[in-house]
Amino acid sequence: MVMVTAGLSLPMSPASAQTGSATGYASQNGGTTGGAGGQTVRATTGTQIHQALCSRPSTSTPIIIEVQGTINHGNTSKVSGPGCDTAADVIELKKISNVTIVGTGSGAVFDQLGIHIRESSNIIVQNVTVRNVKKSGSPTSNGGDAIGMESGVRNVWIDHVTLEASGGESEGYDGLFDLKNNTQYVTLSYSILRNSGRGGLVGSSESDRSNGYVTYHHNRYENIDSRVPLLRGGIGHMYNNHYAGIHASGINSRAGARAKVENNYFEDSKDVLGTFYTNERGSWEVGGNIFDNVTWSSEGNQNYPAGPNPRSTTSVSIPYTYGLDDAGCVPEVLSQTAGAGKGNRVSDGNCEAEEPTDPTDPTDPTDPTDPTDPPAGTNLSTGAGADGSSKAGGTSYGNVVDGNMGTYWSPSGSTGRISVKWDSGTAVSRINIREAVGAGGNIGSWRVVNNDTGAVLATGSGAGVVTFNRTTLRKINFEITSSNGTPRVAEFETYAG
Repeated sequence: MVMVTAGLSLPMSPASAQTGSATGYASQNGGTTGGAGGQTVRATTGTQIHQALCSRPSTSTPIIIEVQGTINHGNTSKVSGPGCDTAADVIELKKISNVTIVGTGSGAVFDQLGIHIRESSNIIVQNVTVRNVKKSGSPTSNGGDAIGMESGVRNVWIDHVTLEASGGESEGYDGLFDLKNNTQYVTLSYSILRNSGRGGLVGSSESDRSNGYVTYHHNRYENIDSRVPLLRGGIGHMYNNHYAGIHASGINSRAGARAKVENNYFEDSKDVLGTFYTNERGSWEVGGNIFDNVTWSSEGNQNYPAGPNPRSTTSVSIPYTYGLDDAGCVPEVLSQTAGAGKGNRVSDGNCEAEEPTDPTDPTDPTDPTDPTDPPAGTNLSTGAGADGSSKAGGTSYGNVVDGNMGTYWSPSGSTGRISVKWDSGTAVSRINIREAVGAGGNIGSWRVVNNDTGAVLATGSGAGVVTFNRTTLRKINFEITSSNGTPRVAEFETYAG
């Protein structure tokens, strides 16, 4: 897939101040605003961060702490006061609320020093790097977690951070991003997690199922063994992430967890979704993902991979609005936006991707011949079923498979999905979308999706013939994502070759 339109927006405020609004589940339960409206102070040491917290009149007085330079063990001490409960050798956010910690300029670095959030709420951490935090060896901090949350934590937004280790548990490291013991309404966005044995978990054991409502979006996971994340109980929403070099297992939904996994790009990895290392299984809803050079193990005891053809095993309702970039855009979008030091840039959620086309290919839908000329062969839609996302009055899903150009389907709005389905697996490599007479040009952008796996087979705009790699499936979706008027699909033809 190649990116054809990558919409990026740059926050108007500088990176030296809290920028943007919390997204995902951090926007729920009253929202996450951090220290907005409070005093802004500067800190160049961990001790100064603690002093800023402790000097507040109360533990809930809003404050924005702008951090610059390198924070390490040598400059981080315990401080006491009415607005804090701190400890040495860790950035301690304990029993507090309404705090933002934001790196200035290219971002601050927390070197071998973790950020610990405990019994706290309404916390924002933005534009910082946390690296090489150890639980064994020397020095140690935060149980080996780069960022760790536990014990009744609510509403935390971690944004544009870089979390990295230099090995796995045997080298003294633990998780990059861990949530435990009743932690809820958390978002991790536009961040980089890399070079670790463990990406992170939600729930410390199979019985710790009080966590959840966690969103992971527009993050890059790179060179990690497992836990991206490990999800025990609760709901996790993973969208527009790039997973590259996941060596053992990826999104591990277990112990009754439910994961919504959509429009992610999985690359050069193994077992990127499933239930692993336990027989207490979780479930997932998949859609719009790309699996690029992903290998899958065989199902067995305590090993239940979702692939090689991932299908949804549950349905997850998401309570907030969000924009979805095409999965094919994700690697390039994240190269420009994810991690500390990127100016807190974000995608506008409108990136579209399409397969490159060969203008000399006679089957190319951009060929100057009539785009509605049907391909050679048998139209597999004849006798098949049809359904969709909605239908306008006087139209029917079945009209797209009845062979009659005088009848058609329209969505109830300007966009929608129409699908053709069969009782058994059917090989398809080409479709022909034929608009009703007098409605030519109304279909704008679209994507063709394998409903069985959520894989995007092709994207583009306008009606006509669309060719893609031969795929065996039971249901194929034509999803109209924009239009120039009311779409009217008279026929949705499908062909094997």
